[in-house]
Amino acid sequence: MKILVTGGMGYLGSVLCPDLVENHEVVVYDNLVYNQTTLLNLFNNKNFKFVYGDVRDYSKLSNYVNKADVIIPLAAIVGFPACDRDKQLATAVNYYQIKKILNNTSKLQRIIFPNTNSGYGQKTEGICTEDQKLTPISHYGVTKCDSENLLLDSGRAITFRLATVFGMSERMRLDLLVNEFVYKALTDRYITLFQAHTIRNYIHIKDVSSAFQFMINNYEDNVGEAFNVGLSDTNISKLELTERIQKYIPDFVVNQSEYYEDPDKRDYIVSNEKIESMGWKPSYSLNDGIKELIDGYQVIINKDSSHFRNAFPIKYGQGL
Repeated sequence: MKILVTGGMGYLGSVLCPDLVENHEVVVYDNLVYNQTTLLNLFNNKNFKFVYGDVRDYSKLSNYVNKADVIIPLAAIVGFPACDRDKQLATAVNYYQIKKILNNTSKLQRIIFPNTNSGYGQKTEGICTEDQKLTPISHYGVTKCDSENLLLDSGRAITFRLATVFGMSERMRLDLLVNEFVYKALTDRYITLFQAHTIRNYIHIKDVSSAFQFMINNYEDNVGEAFNVGLSDTNISKLELTERIQKYIPDFVVNQSEYYEDPDKRDYIVSNEKIESMGWKPSYSLNDGIKELIDGYQVIINKDSSHFRNAFPIKYGQGL
C-alpha cells in the first residue's frame, strides 16, 4: 500500500515510519519545525520518500493525499501549552487540515487518526470506554476531539485515543510524563509532584506503531470506530509512576506538594478492552520502557533538554 504520514519526522513518526517501510511505500510530509534529522537511514530505501512541506499548504499536500491508499495525519500542534499560545494556529493545524483531508479523499482511502485519551478530561465515574462522551479540558484536546468527531461522523476513518506515550525515539520528547520523570530521576535526582494521585494510562511508542499496523491490516472490520490504545495493567497515579522509577533509580527523591495546582488536570482510568478484543495486544510494559529510557538517555543526557520538548515551535507545529 501507499501510505502518507504527515508530521512523519516527529516523535511517533520516527518510530512508525521505519516499521511501515518494511511492507509499504511511505511518503513522509513534514516541515522539520525542530530542525530534526530523523529517518536519514531511510533515504536509500526505495519504499521511502520525503517531502518538505506545511500541511496548511493544501495545494501541495493534495498531490500526495490523492495518491495515498492510507493517510496517517500525525502533523499537529502538540500539547496544551503550545496550543494555548496560539489557538488560531492550533485550530488550523489540528482541525482544519484534517477537515480538508477528509473532504478531498474517497471512500476507498483509509484514514487512521491519532487522538489522545486526554479527551476524557478530569475524573469521571467508572472506567472510560469508547462509548463515553469526550469532555476535553484544553484547547489541544478540543481540536483533537473535534477532528475525531468529524472523522467518525463520516464513517470513513479509524481513530485512536492514545494513552500517554513513552519510550525512545530519534525525535525524542521529554515533555511526556514517563519520559520526563525518568529524565529528572537521572539528572536532578529529585521531583516535586502536584496532585500526585491523579491517574493516567500509558503506552510504549512501539506498541502505538504496532496498533497502526494492525488497523491498516484490519481496516474494513473496524472503520468508523474509535479505540483506546494503552496498557490495561497500567492505569496508575503519578506517585505510583515515580515509585516504579525508584525501583531502578533508588536515590530518586520524590516530594509531594499541595501548594501549587498542576495546570494539567487530566485524571481518568481507561479501558483498552475494545482493541484487545480485536486481537491487538501490547508487547512492552511500563518497566520495559523505564529500563529503555535509562539506557537511552546516556546519549542525550548532557545535551540541551529544551531541544527535546514541545516548546512553542519556531515555525509551527510538528508531528506527534
